[in-house]
Amino acid sequence: MPTALPPRSAVDPALTWDLTAIFATETDFESAIKQLQALTTDFIRIYSGRLTEAPVIDDALDDYATLQVLADHISAYAFLPQSADTTDPKANARLHRVESLLAQNDAQLQFFTTELQGQPETVLKAAADTEDHAAFIRHILLEKHHALPLAAEQVLAELDPALNAPDAMRSQAIFGDMDFGSFEVDGETYPLSFVLYEEEYQKHPNTKVRRAAYHQFCATLARYQNTMAAGYYAQVAKEKTLATMRGFDSVFDYLLAPQEVTREMFDRQIDGLMNGLAPIMRRYVTLIKQLWGLDHIGYTDLQIDLDPTYTPTISLAEAPAAIAKAIAPMGQAYQDRIMQAFPERWVDFAANQGKESGAFAASVYGVHPYVEMSWADTLPALYTLVHELGHTGQMTLAGEQHSILASGQSTYISEAPSTFHELLLTHSLLSEHQEPRLQRYALSRLLSDTYFHNCVTHLLEAAFQREVYTLIDAGESFDAAKLNAIKKGVLHQFWGNAVDLDDGMPELTWMRQSHYYMGLYSYTYSASMVISTAAYLRLAKDGDAAIADWQRFLALGDTKAPLEAAQVAGVDISTDAPLKQMINFLDDTERQIEALTTQING
Repeated sequence: MPTALPPRSAVDPALTWDLTAIFATETDFESAIKQLQALTTDFIRIYSGRLTEAPVIDDALDDYATLQVLADHISAYAFLPQSADTTDPKANARLHRVESLLAQNDAQLQFFTTELQGQPETVLKAAADTEDHAAFIRHILLEKHHALPLAAEQVLAELDPALNAPDAMRSQAIFGDMDFGSFEVDGETYPLSFVLYEEEYQKHPNTKVRRAAYHQFCATLARYQNTMAAGYYAQVAKEKTLATMRGFDSVFDYLLAPQEVTREMFDRQIDGLMNGLAPIMRRYVTLIKQLWGLDHIGYTDLQIDLDPTYTPTISLAEAPAAIAKAIAPMGQAYQDRIMQAFPERWVDFAANQGKESGAFAASVYGVHPYVEMSWADTLPALYTLVHELGHTGQMTLAGEQHSILASGQSTYISEAPSTFHELLLTHSLLSEHQEPRLQRYALSRLLSDTYFHNCVTHLLEAAFQREVYTLIDAGESFDAAKLNAIKKGVLHQFWGNAVDLDDGMPELTWMRQSHYYMGLYSYTYSASMVISTAAYLRLAKDGDAAIADWQRFLALGDTKAPLEAAQVAGVDISTDAPLKQMINFLDDTERQIEALTTQING
């Protein structure tokens, strides 16, 4: 039975990340802040009013990159400890201080992009003399027609912490304030928290425990729904205001512009999966219902193991060997790169009070990436780990090839490296084990972990967001009741009658994810999955050539827009062909699961 989570102070340090790679001491951290402030003052003195010639712009870009690296380190050193324990007053105070300092610093540096945007295109293109400079200048040119006067840009930069307050308040409400209490099943009391439900109970093998936890979980969320809806409205209203200020016709256009993709690509992704994937997933959850002998499939039953009597476990000590085996097709050099994460403590595995749920990877340029997750001795935890380590592979490869100005990726393709890793893990499990039950288990993990997470959970978030932003574009508002109605409508459109959406309050799912505070990010999980699936399917046909192309894709950073970057990996996303290929792959996977079930049952 899950136990109440310990405070951060009680967890084994070996299960936590080592942040001394960023700054060895607090003194080093404070020195970096002073250095950033001094270099910013020098940068303004040297370059303000002088960005009119390509050679000067070239020098400025290199110096600007130095400032960005310092700011990146300072930000990570404040953000990472706070995300690991949102109840720590010291960590919260440091984060707030750093956010304010960096916002002020960004406001001072705003002249740089404003002056560049004011230069003729010929001058800017002449300054794009390296891949990294060209990537930065590409964005300057894209933003040129939507830039505001310098004074307005400076105000917005300085207001950034306040403008991002809705997300911070959501995190504090969920991880700092919400008391989920406990629940009772058959005379036994079970502790409950947000993280315990997300990580333990929603896949619990005991149906009575799983459903009781879900009802208690929903009841707690429901008490906060009006406050959370008000915060979410503040977020989307802010985005609509900024879109209007910058001259965009729609909030969609404003949010998609940094991703360098079109509204047609956004809609194609959502509509393609809502129509094409839904029938496959309905078949799959109906099979779960039959195998478990359930009276119905509720929302909390969607990701349980297909075979309740066959659930392989894996310990944290066994995880490195499993990861190494899975990524072996990428070659020894890549494998060595990823495996550094374990001895160098890139990953925070501990489950403790106040820790954010879910998982993420954070790039710290010039150091190494960091990963946050809460480990459990389950195969899904291994999938989470291999997913996040996929991000670290891209981050380190691109970071070695490019300056900080061009080491990131468009969010449209940022989940491709991570999901490719998940496909490699499934391939490894299938190749190593021929026993039908394990084969079926591995394929079911593909559907209920890899693709469910990326192409169902986040896809339904995206479909919900589309409805919300359509309201905002039309000048309308919403409250908790309206959000609940929108969410339930989206869920019903996808699941039809296959899932009992009246069991609990699945419509409150909009309260559970931070993605709603990250613009149009949710849909990019499935968009990235289209690319990683196509690249993975190339392996059977092209072998080493496909791997070589994929590693070139990983190392691109931001030097190419998504359409061009995907082409480097051998994937053409200018049409819906790869999306249809992915849906067909999932259809085949589900039918293999059904065939194995028939075989297992004799």
